[in-house]
Amino acid sequence: MKATRHAKILELISKTNVETQDELAQLLRDSGFDVTQATVSRDIKELRLNKVLSEKGVYRYTSTERNETASVNLLVRMFAESVVSIDCAGNLIVIKTISGSANIAAEAIDSMKWPEIAGTLAGDNTIFVALRDNEACEKIMTKFKNLVQR
Repeated sequence: MKATRHAKILELISKTNVETQDELAQLLRDSGFDVTQATVSRDIKELRLNKVLSEKGVYRYTSTERNETASVNLLVRMFAESVVSIDCAGNLIVIKTISGSANIAAEAIDSMKWPEIAGTLAGDNTIFVALRDNEACEKIMTKFKNLVQR
């Protein structure tokens, strides 16, 4: 029952601007769930829901996953706007960025969680991307170039 209720909560907050726990509880009741405000409060904590400012200027519940996706998209955009060049040297990809933006670009790379990447090291305008093997270099360089060309 709990898993079904959690799924319904995620569905409701994805389709509706839910501003309060009471509003969420009422929507759940309207959907056939017998819930109290305390139950909804526990569900919100377990689902790690957050309140964010909506386009309409009011706060609404959203899932952490959705927030993380938005953050990754923002980082990827920042990555694309800061990259100057991309080159490969063995199992390292060397990315040059505009001055001062290598750290945020490396954070974008890390947030993508590509399995071929072992890690990144950033300076002021240079990022070293360590790959797990030499064969992945061309594939990952192509993926980076596609991000930059968006």
